Amino acid sequence: MLKNICILLVALVAHFGAFAQADTNNVVQQHAGDHLRISLLTCGPGDEEVWEVFGHTAVRIIDSEHHTDAVYNYGTFDFGPDFEMQFMRGKLKYSLSVMPFNVFMQEYVEAKRSVEEQELLLDWKQKEHIYDFLEWNAEPENKYYKYDFFFDNCATRIRDIFPKPQVFGKEFHYGQALPEGKRLTFRDIINVYFYRDYWTRLGVNILLGSRIDKPMTNADIMFLPDYLRDGVGGSTVNGHKIAIAPVLILSGSQTTQGGINYALLLMVAIAILTIAGLTVKKLSVLGKIMSALLLVVTGLLGCLILVMWFATDHQGCADNFNILWCLPLNIFIAFFNPKGKSRYALIAMILIFISLLLHLCKIQGLLLPEFAPLLLALLFVFGTIYKRSKKTDITVAHA
Repeated sequence: MLKNICILLVALVAHFGAFAQADTNNVVQQHAGDHLRISLLTCGPGDEEVWEVFGHTAVRIIDSEHHTDAVYNYGTFDFGPDFEMQFMRGKLKYSLSVMPFNVFMQEYVEAKRSVEEQELLLDWKQKEHIYDFLEWNAEPENKYYKYDFFFDNCATRIRDIFPKPQVFGKEFHYGQALPEGKRLTFRDIINVYFYRDYWTRLGVNILLGSRIDKPMTNADIMFLPDYLRDGVGGSTVNGHKIAIAPVLILSGSQTTQGGINYALLLMVAIAILTIAGLTVKKLSVLGKIMSALLLVVTGLLGCLILVMWFATDHQGCADNFNILWCLPLNIFIAFFNPKGKSRYALIAMILIFISLLLHLCKIQGLLLPEFAPLLLALLFVFGTIYKRSKKTDITVAHA
């Protein structure tokens, strides 16, 4: 009898011990990712380089178990000997790098740029999914990608992580980042960010084509870090918010005002000198010089537009209808007097009006005030060429 009781007690102890062990394993598994803290870093704009104007974004992961604090940064590129050529051709390779948080922050401390942190409210499994994906993406064979400013950059790479099937899948929904009730294009947004750099803004608007004039979706506008921050701030998984409000962890310097728009002043001066030279007989030499200058500059711009459109991988430079008023043949017309020059001038004027029509139809924007005096001066140049060439043709015909 005593023997049977002992056997029963041993069996019960073994059973409950196994149950307790199984329950302990389940608790360990359930809280496997609790040692991870994941947050989104949104860095303010800088004014040293062009690519700093739009800010930056990265992912921070603190691992309390392994005592690491790392930043996953999709904005890493190599200043190699062929950097400029690769950038111009749209073939520059960016990569995902992993660096200590203090190393990442030191750059922004020195540049006096702000940094905001936005902690993600995730359960252990969601944290593990993001961590595993970033670790896989940071491997040497996976970390490189071909950079595209509008469609594949440091912000879009992070934007596209959350909806992935292995992370959140269809249960994930971004918050509203695009201002409601507004029709915004990529061109609208970048012109806002270039409010201080008028020359760069003018050049960029000439070289970028009609693809950036289509209305943006909510996902599209998150190609910029500020709007990705806003989209993540309102994001939900199964109806539950996944992020707290951003916290400023590094103050930046105060932004300066735009200052004098010297690009606009120059365009106005060019228009005044050109029109005066073409309409006042005593200034005819000035008119010839300004006409030749305008034709050569717009002709060279036309050649550059064709190169950026057809010889590079920059998606934003495709379908650029600025070629209608930046005619490459203008270079030839500036120095030679070919037969049919009046016809060329007439076609050129018609093409300028077509460019304006495309703007009114919102196919390709000519939003900048700098374009108005420039196009007006070109109309006077071609109008004068047409008038004089037509008069010459009539004189020759009568002779």
